[in-house]
Amino acid sequence: MTKNSSKNKVIVIAVTALNAIDSPGPGVAVIRAIRECPDFKVRIIGLSYESLEPGLYMHDLVDKTYQIPYPSGGTDSLMNRLKFIHEKENIDLIIPNFDAELFNFIKLREKLKEMGIRTFLPDIEPFEARDKIKLYEFGKKHGLLVPKDKIIHNVKELSKAIDEFDFPLVVKGKFYDAIIAKTEEEAENAFYKIQAKWGLPIIVQEFIKGTEINIAALGDGEGVTISAIPMRKLYITDKGKAWSGITLDDEKFIDLAKKFVKVTRWRGGCELEVMQTADGKSYIMEVNPRFPAWIYLTAASGQNQPASLVKMAMGEKVEPFTEYEVGKIFVRYAWDLITDIGEFLKISGNGEL
Repeated sequence: MTKNSSKNKVIVIAVTALNAIDSPGPGVAVIRAIRECPDFKVRIIGLSYESLEPGLYMHDLVDKTYQIPYPSGGTDSLMNRLKFIHEKENIDLIIPNFDAELFNFIKLREKLKEMGIRTFLPDIEPFEARDKIKLYEFGKKHGLLVPKDKIIHNVKELSKAIDEFDFPLVVKGKFYDAIIAKTEEEAENAFYKIQAKWGLPIIVQEFIKGTEINIAALGDGEGVTISAIPMRKLYITDKGKAWSGITLDDEKFIDLAKKFVKVTRWRGGCELEVMQTADGKSYIMEVNPRFPAWIYLTAASGQNQPASLVKMAMGEKVEPFTEYEVGKIFVRYAWDLITDIGEFLKISGNGEL
């Protein structure tokens, strides 16, 4: 698709992760960045899991919302729901933004393509290779620093894992959550808490002391990094989420993102969570396989990653960015969005708003 033709067509884009809460999903920020791009016109379809996801009531951002089944429901129920929505909306592109849902969308990629729905997602091999459970081996294979870890499937294995690491250590869920434990009792409590929320296995990881840096990156699927912007958190919530952050000027973080994209031939957005030690080493703590919640900062800094993804998904050639504004700060805030019980009943009862 040429740039001229994209301006003449309204692109219908479905976006997930509309939960703009204290641990926000990326959906609202992705939509905001896309809407601010002057190169195309869009109609935004929200895909929600819960009836109180704030994004589905933001009518200046989301044109229509449909509920979809939870990822645990599998690909068949998701596909049936997407067929129904597509018949009504004629979707051009879907941008999923939750870790837990990505496997289903990747598995359905070819079927969606046959329906005329585009995606811009990584292949299943790199998606699984950067999984938290496999990240240490991935790092060893490609010469990337990753903390040592131990994968455990029951609490009895916790003691053996503790023997391998000094306190403090980190107890992590397979999808989300990480708790720093300073004693065996704290580690056991963290195990049960995360197991109850995210299931098994649990990851016990070596604790790395340093400064956390987050890098938002966008790959073209051929090994080329279209954009990479590092950010340091300025304010962190009790859940460890960035409530404010600042863009950095440090080429080594950009080079790290480029190396990851090159060895994986990553397609789409991702976030590298990096810990920089006092002696200058950069450990990859996690690789999130989608845009981070702070992704709007890339657009505000001059490299609009969500808009660039849309262009590539629609067939346009996008050249890698070379510059961005350093010292650009985001500050997240809470806002009371007022709606009506009628809207809540519509999405709860009919699955549409």
